[in-house]
Amino acid sequence: MKKRLYKSRHRKLCGVCGGIADYFDIDPTVVRLIWVVFTLAAGGGILAYIIAAIIMEDDPGIIDMN
Repeated sequence: MKKRLYKSRHRKLCGVCGGIADYFDIDPTVVRLIWVVFTLAAGGGILAYIIAAIIMEDDPGIIDMN
């Protein structure tokens, strides 16, 4: 079975960090901390997050309630 990268169902903002954590099977808090450090150190974290939020698909297991 091929592993796919999706936005997480357990979202704080857009689900990007949670989706990356699910993909690599690590704790989402670790990914969020790495994102914060990357944002503060290099400044590109916000742009990378926005691009990922646009490009990544929602998890197909998410039921749309609208």
